[in-house]
Amino acid sequence: QVQLVESGGGLVQAGGSLRLSCAASGSIASIYSMGWYRQVAGQQRELVARITSDGNTNYADSVKGRFTISRDNAKNTGYLQMNSLKPEDTAVYLCYVFVRPRSGAAAYNYWGQGTQVSVSS
Repeated sequence: QVQLVESGGGLVQAGGSLRLSCAASGSIASIYSMGWYRQVAGQQRELVARITSDGNTNYADSVKGRFTISRDNAKNTGYLQMNSLKPEDTAVYLCYVFVRPRSGAAAYNYWGQGTQVSVSS
């Protein structure tokens, strides 16, 4: 079993910054990729950013140049630095990891509990 603990959300004024963290623990052989989606009530979940085990990154067009994803492989932890935040960034941010478990079972996505990010204008 794999557990994820998210932290770092909150309320910030437009133009401000927040840093999200996502720490994975449990029966982990390797983390192929990890990242964040965000969800606004009534809208489709949107991929914000992801990073692979070798450091390749992908970003939503709406956050390119403002958000930076990174990971500490030794700690099985990912980070999302969010700068120049806009009111339209307001959402629940959900961390995921795509993990190969030690049991030898197939790789699987695990999700964090979600953290609220609110940006006021």
